[in-house]
Amino acid sequence: MNQLEQLKNYTKVVVDSGDINNIEKYKPHDATTNPSLILKVIKMPEYQYLLKDAINYAHKKGGNKTQKIINATDKIIVSIGIEILNKIPGFISSEVDSRLSFNTEESILKAHKIIEMYEQEYGIPRSKILIKLASTWECIKAAQFLEKDNIKCNLTLLFSFAQARACAESNVFLISPFVGRIYDWYKSKYPEIIYNSSNDPGVKSVKKIYEYYKKYSYNTIIMGASFRNVDQILELSGCDRLTISPELLGFLQCNTKKIFCKLKKPNKKYQHPKHRLSESEFRWLHNQDAMAVEKLSEGIRQFSLDQDILEKIVLKNF
Repeated sequence: MNQLEQLKNYTKVVVDSGDINNIEKYKPHDATTNPSLILKVIKMPEYQYLLKDAINYAHKKGGNKTQKIINATDKIIVSIGIEILNKIPGFISSEVDSRLSFNTEESILKAHKIIEMYEQEYGIPRSKILIKLASTWECIKAAQFLEKDNIKCNLTLLFSFAQARACAESNVFLISPFVGRIYDWYKSKYPEIIYNSSNDPGVKSVKKIYEYYKKYSYNTIIMGASFRNVDQILELSGCDRLTISPELLGFLQCNTKKIFCKLKKPNKKYQHPKHRLSESEFRWLHNQDAMAVEKLSEGIRQFSLDQDILEKIVLKNF
């Protein structure tokens, strides 16, 4: 078996792409999208029909120009999600507008809108959808509320242990710790250090979260994300899920070297710690991690920029 086939024996493999061709090629269990991936897809000639459909949808919905643009971009996100769902057995992750990352109520409203579009426009049950939200305090609280309506969430842009702990304590369905972006920050700050699988700070971060979640029997799923190389992926073999770019899936598919399960659940488990992080404690602990503060802010800004570009493309084609 190639390494991709072997990895699937230990971990649910998720493809990090909006391109249907990649979904069909690598046959993942789930798929994730984000504003950057949506923007990349909608620029491709073969998906221009989705842009046209979204604009027609927005005109039918009516409203002022701003409302039409928002409706069109939401339609694009859901339409790409539908295309992917036709090719996978599991979840599709669809992301809430990053510009709402510090607004709990607006994030909840947008999540409900996306879910309703899947259900009412396409007849897809919410059980197949993961709503992606940035791992801010506001969005973690939004996810906690959405779970009460059976809306599962994927908390993304997760860099600090404080974020991971708050998500578990809020019964978030799934988290996406960003291995590669953590690695990037440390590589930039400390270029003299040679990183490998044993000291990679992104890998170590996910291992710490995994050990904590499993030790205290939290149900929140851990899905490692944002990988820079195959070694990072293989070092996290055994993680609940791993979302991997098509390029790295290709490398795994072309290699037959034996791999091993690196993450295993502890034999002894404990009850959840009674003390739950308050908002002030969360903000203080997260603030103590300079890498996490910088990368979370950077990620939100980048996704927001890509959302702006997508809206300009829609406006240009109105």
